[in-house]
Amino acid sequence: MTMIKLIKNADVYGPQALGKQDVLLCDNKIAAIGQNIDISAQVDSHSAVEVIEAEGKILLPGLVDSLVHITGGGGEGGFATRTPEMQLTDATKGGVTTVIGALGTDATTRTLPDLLAKARGLEEEGLSTYCYTGSYQLPARTITANVNDDIVLIDKFIGVGEVAIADHRSSQPTMQDIAHVASEARVGGMLSGKAGIVSIHVGDSQYQLSLLKEVATQTDIPAQQFYPTHMNRNQSLLDAGVEWTQMGGYIDFTASTNEQFIEEGEIPAAGAVAYGLKQGVPAAQMTMSSDGNASLPVFDEKGQLVGLEVGQVSSLYAAFTEAVLKYKVSICDAISTVTRSPADILRLSHKGRIQVGADADLILAEADSLKIDSVWAKGRRMVEQGQCVVKGTFE
Repeated sequence: MTMIKLIKNADVYGPQALGKQDVLLCDNKIAAIGQNIDISAQVDSHSAVEVIEAEGKILLPGLVDSLVHITGGGGEGGFATRTPEMQLTDATKGGVTTVIGALGTDATTRTLPDLLAKARGLEEEGLSTYCYTGSYQLPARTITANVNDDIVLIDKFIGVGEVAIADHRSSQPTMQDIAHVASEARVGGMLSGKAGIVSIHVGDSQYQLSLLKEVATQTDIPAQQFYPTHMNRNQSLLDAGVEWTQMGGYIDFTASTNEQFIEEGEIPAAGAVAYGLKQGVPAAQMTMSSDGNASLPVFDEKGQLVGLEVGQVSSLYAAFTEAVLKYKVSICDAISTVTRSPADILRLSHKGRIQVGADADLILAEADSLKIDSVWAKGRRMVEQGQCVVKGTFE
């Protein structure tokens, strides 16, 4: 049976401002956008129809979270500090309908087969999922024995990462190491029609983006091959990120944080977006991600772990609302950084936008407060009146 949903009279941001429109969903796709859509002539006995009145609300694309530790992360303080894996509603309650899973520091007790299995499970539960092969360390952990083959042969792998630089937990890679893995990912992406992106974890050491700049200026690998994240750790790194965008590169800001990080100089992701826009960085080159279910470790001056929290996927929508309500970023620019911009960087052309033929991933929110009312993932309503109506298998 064909499932038809008609969302009427919403103020639509696709993420561009489309004004008041009706949006027609047919199964898992957006079928039409327009004013006063009438489906009465097209409906037959083989269709199930739902009409949603959205007057006074805004309609946004479902969020694309480009970095989530869906199988959990952490472990920097021993086995008891391994963080829990992500559950379905961790994402949907915050409007996230597409997640890209990754390994981090721990690629020993967290493995790529487990990452793939978790991604497929979340897909069965209703999300859209993709993954990075590899982890913090180089040479990269893989399934097929090399990055190129992983990206070409395994459908869910769209790149490699998050490779760590400027961090005491990294494998201390050289410029040649970074160039080699980037070339593998680039060719793998070309052969498979994927992004072949290299997700880069940037730590807080003085070296910042120096390795990436060396690769971009001394080899044939372009700056756009890299996707550095955590670029809001401090003002100096943020400024280095602005300079990186002037070379054509992308930067990503982490939404999950805590009070201590902010006190120590971290820039809230929403504030980093506002700052970047003021510096002339296009929204297309800036994104926010949650770093969901990662550990948020606090180290002392000797590198010893002294505290640990867990990243939240829901922080991504909170950062979007903060950008609009506190930092006065336009809805178009703010929502772009968590929808179309990451989707375009990752070459997911059917995600992060409200347009005919795109996946029916949508958020219906209150116009003034931006509070989420409903969330649809591939046409299925996951959240209704602010409550999760679809839950994961073990929730």
